[in-house]
Amino acid sequence: MKNILVIHGPNLNLLGTREIDVYGNVTIADINILMEKKAKAMNVSLNIVQSNHEGEIVEAIGNARGKFDAILINPAAYTHTSIAIRDAISAVNIPTVEVHLSNIYKREEFRHISLVAPVAVGQISGFGEQSYVLGLEAIMELLDK
Repeated sequence: MKNILVIHGPNLNLLGTREIDVYGNVTIADINILMEKKAKAMNVSLNIVQSNHEGEIVEAIGNARGKFDAILINPAAYTHTSIAIRDAISAVNIPTVEVHLSNIYKREEFRHISLVAPVAVGQISGFGEQSYVLGLEAIMELLDK
């Protein structure tokens, strides 16, 4: 069984109540249930974490080596600011897929740059909670090769 680390970045714990016009009514609990259901169907084990703290995310990535086959991450606002998260992903050398609920390229200009994308296998954005499912499917395709 493959083990996947899922990381939700800052403020994603507020989903369902923040910026409904951007993120919709989906909550982080809804996303986690959707992910667990998909993982069960794919015979995949998930470890899901959420943190508003950059250092905790960096530690989760750093501790993933030898424990997880891949990482699915929504770095949220840290996408555009965190060299530390980018460097952690690069350092552990674990296949990583970056996901976003909204299409970051249709939003404010500062959101158009992802520091994570260059060290990720790929990026999926703009499909709401389905971005996570598509990301999981992409990881499994990659791992099955």
